Amino acid sequence: MTPEAHVSDKKKAVVKQLSEKLLKSPIIASINMKSLPTSQLQQMRGKLRGIADIVMTKRRLMKIAIENIKDKKPGIEKLIPELKGMPALMLTDQNPFRLCKLLDQNKTPAPAKPGQIAPKDIEVKKGSTGMAPGPIISELGSVGLKTGVEDGKVAVKEDKVIVKEGETISKKVADVLTKLKIEPMEIGLNLTAVYEDGNIMSRKDVTIDEQEYMDNFTAAASESINLAVEIAYPIKELVEQLLSKAFNEAKILALEQKIISDVVIENMISQAENSAKSLQSKVPEAKAEEPSKESEIPEKLETPEESQTKEEAKEEKPAEAPKEEKAPAEEKKQEPQAEEKKEEPKQEEKPEIPSAEELVKKTKEFAEGKKAPTADELLEEPEK
Repeated sequence: MTPEAHVSDKKKAVVKQLSEKLLKSPIIASINMKSLPTSQLQQMRGKLRGIADIVMTKRRLMKIAIENIKDKKPGIEKLIPELKGMPALMLTDQNPFRLCKLLDQNKTPAPAKPGQIAPKDIEVKKGSTGMAPGPIISELGSVGLKTGVEDGKVAVKEDKVIVKEGETISKKVADVLTKLKIEPMEIGLNLTAVYEDGNIMSRKDVTIDEQEYMDNFTAAASESINLAVEIAYPIKELVEQLLSKAFNEAKILALEQKIISDVVIENMISQAENSAKSLQSKVPEAKAEEPSKESEIPEKLETPEESQTKEEAKEEKPAEAPKEEKAPAEEKKQEPQAEEKKEEPKQEEKPEIPSAEELVKKTKEFAEGKKAPTADELLEEPEK
């Protein structure tokens, strides 16, 4: 029979007291206080007073206390593997997300030491190091950094992640980071996990990027508004927008289907006027009528005496008779008559198109019941 291990009354009292606190607390968080200076721990206790209670004891005693209450708090045993480094328990009734944000806001940067675990990706940005060329160039190259000389100083040519999250920081990397004055570590209470209502949430689960959250919220709101407008879902915030959309769609439909309404009448008359002007510009001008050959007047008309003389000359012998001088009166008779003026072709007069104001006036008189011309009469002049 194996003898039972002796447990001091003091340890039993610690386990009992811790078990009672765990049962009363709705939210239990496991934290890691490794490399946390005592002075900063005291500062954190003061800031968390009234918000959370930090319980520190041996890891084995915390496990025993958790095992003792697992029947009353189902799932709390899953918190045991999260007791890492120098563990402690934080008891609170605050929201886990608010608690995580509070702890992160109270962390201070610190230089990296060999053997530490990188809490996040450690990146070296491009730019001047402020150091003169020398052995530093080979040191920077040994950790994968591309360097060059600019204005007499060593400069990093491009951004480079030299340690990824969760990897161990080597002495070579720690020395380079110290020379570059980069402090990637954070001193404070590191949250590892949170227990609430039977669920275990890791640090990533309770860490929220507020800017990303707000961007996602804005995008979701914008998409929901677009969907509501598209399906015409009537809600108080969109009534005005939906009415405006319906009005515009009805106006477009009335214009396309030629439905007369006081809202679109001026647009319709303006369209008709523009169409009439466009049609008129395409009608070719009437060509000038050319005078017929039959209406041509000879330059010189023969008198009866001249025609008779020509006939007698044909019957006589070839001997030519002396020509008689013609009296001035006869010469005047032989002068050609004045040419008649050619009639110039008349250009067709362009039909006068009533203005939009006149058509609107006539249409409104018709709508009011006054005596007004019919549609055929309104379009009679443009048809001409």
